[in-house]
Amino acid sequence: QAEEELKAAWSQQAGQLREMGRRERLLRSDLQRAGEQLESFKTRVMQVCSPSAAGSTGGSVTEQQVIEKVRQISDENQQSHEREKSLQKELSSRLAQEKEVSANIEVFKNSLLKLQ
Repeated sequence: QAEEELKAAWSQQAGQLREMGRRERLLRSDLQRAGEQLESFKTRVMQVCSPSAAGSTGGSVTEQQVIEKVRQISDENQQSHEREKSLQKELSSRLAQEKEVSANIEVFKNSLLKLQ
């Protein structure tokens, strides 16, 4: 009876080991696939951000390159927004000046008409 119990326990352990092996293989496969997807994503980001840089790297793009390129684009975007705000202020100022000049011209025109 003890021998039968040992065989059953051994069989159960062997089944668990096989299941753990199967899970490990699945995890390794998932990990490899995730790595390939990451590489593909990094390459696509670099191609979108800088097609010439992506072509010159030989296909392997580092995470640091992607981070730097995204940071550069972000900085450029921020500078663009600041320039837009500056231009909006300048435009508002010029419109106010134009309005003031138009009002002065109108006053001058009315004064001339009264003088005639």
